[in-house]
Amino acid sequence: MSTSSWQSDAKGKWNERAGMWHSKSADMWDGGSRKSVVPFFVKHIEKESLVADLGCGDGYGSQKLHREGYTVTGIDLSNKMVELAKRFEGKGLSFKQGDLSQLPFTTGQLDAALAINSIEWTEQPWQVLKEVHRVLKPGGKLCAAILGPTAGPRENSYERLNGKAVIMNTMMPWEFERLAEEQGFEEIEQHYVYRDSAATINVESLPAELKQSLTFFTLFMLRKC
Repeated sequence: MSTSSWQSDAKGKWNERAGMWHSKSADMWDGGSRKSVVPFFVKHIEKESLVADLGCGDGYGSQKLHREGYTVTGIDLSNKMVELAKRFEGKGLSFKQGDLSQLPFTTGQLDAALAINSIEWTEQPWQVLKEVHRVLKPGGKLCAAILGPTAGPRENSYERLNGKAVIMNTMMPWEFERLAEEQGFEEIEQHYVYRDSAATINVESLPAELKQSLTFFTLFMLRKC
């Protein structure tokens, strides 16, 4: 699949899913799988920082960051998602339709970026990381969540086995770690989000690579070198 075809198909798919996503996003961010994202972000990023939310969806996560004291610009490939997100717009919070591999920011403009389960939907993750590195200030930080093996959304890449085009890459958290290092990031911390079924396992005793293998997603905090 060519890059233009991937982007066109991804945009179309997320335009179709915008209503479904919107119906559940608040629950995910407030009490579901994404409830730990904002506290993890706040732990590492100074208030009043200029932040890009990459793959912002309907903007619910962006407005939560804004309420914590950040100036936020949400970016999403889906124009339908951006239309939904604009209901939150105001001073210090805005939204744009755009491609994560060609970000609408100048070099060194941002203090931080957030990418929650969005890099997995890009054809060339290395290019996205290279672009994020470009727009961050020296020492700027990237908070990224990468879906793990147990995440339900992984089934979106299954049809590649039948020779069909898909719009979700198969990157795993341990591959993202290596890719981020190659693109000029150093790791600060990881946080693990598990499916409920993992509650019976003593995960804290496991090494990082085994924790990642059980996750719904691994949350990374990275610094631009």
